[in-house]
Amino acid sequence: MFARKKLLIVLLMPALLLACKSKKKVSLSGDEPVEIKDFIEFFQPLQIPAAWTDSALAKKDPDSLLISYKVFSQFVPDTVLGKTLGKNAKPKLYPYGKVEVKGGETYLFVKSVYNGKKTGFLLAFSKSNVFLAGMPVLQPDQSNATQQSVFIDKRITINKSVLRRNADGSFSDGKDVYVLNEAANNFMLIMTEALEDKVTELINPIDTLPRKNKLSADYANGKMNLVSVRDGRKPDRISFFIHFEQGDCNGELKGEAFLRGPNRAEYTENGDPCKLSFSFTGNSVTLKEEEGCGSHRGVRCSFNGSFARKKYVKPATPKRSPVKK
Repeated sequence: MFARKKLLIVLLMPALLLACKSKKKVSLSGDEPVEIKDFIEFFQPLQIPAAWTDSALAKKDPDSLLISYKVFSQFVPDTVLGKTLGKNAKPKLYPYGKVEVKGGETYLFVKSVYNGKKTGFLLAFSKSNVFLAGMPVLQPDQSNATQQSVFIDKRITINKSVLRRNADGSFSDGKDVYVLNEAANNFMLIMTEALEDKVTELINPIDTLPRKNKLSADYANGKMNLVSVRDGRKPDRISFFIHFEQGDCNGELKGEAFLRGPNRAEYTENGDPCKLSFSFTGNSVTLKEEEGCGSHRGVRCSFNGSFARKKYVKPATPKRSPVKK
């Protein structure tokens, strides 16, 4: 009897080994179709509260974790990434983790790398693994003074926070809180705490550049909304600095735009999905965001708008004191 049991175990061993191998995590880095179940299982489970900071985006990820864009786009619409990275963007994608609600939805944290810029996205799937919604939750702003974080708490609310160190050494923080609206297939903002504004004067980093071009001027719409235009390095371009604040949403962009006509310019740069047009009249400039500039601004606002030309007052030359003999 013992010998027969031993023989049965020996005969079953290959099948048991094959079953173990079949549970091995599949690779998502190729172009072959995969099952949605395998896609979600590729993400490591996170315990609630689950947190993610902008410093996590800076870490280098192993190639074994790469999710090909072709596999990713089987389950997630192109518009989720396109609104932030640009319409034709095909970034490298890496899994950070997942939060599974018992008997409910699943949230996936995904890191994208595109043209040297890293962004964190949150995706939501229904309990039957159908895609529901997605949004960017971490967009590093290149400032050493700010820290971003996002976490899901026990009530399954998504908290996006920004902590800023001010010039006087104090700290300011702001927060947006979202919940998944499964019926509307989106993330719904339910609370916002604006980042306290300690800045009372806007510093223009290109103010000292030449302003001989007829378009070179400062254009404003309120105290903290500025489009500054100065001469470019070559006659076919202009230098610009844009800063705007709309409630709890702000944006900033500095660069060079190419002149496309006597009263029109366009910003486009290799490695940046943002495409911005400038239309000038005698007394104003109108900005239009032609393609995703999400890496330079908040999620719920845009660079679109009109700004009135400010009258230029030439700085007075300081008087020299007479030299005493």
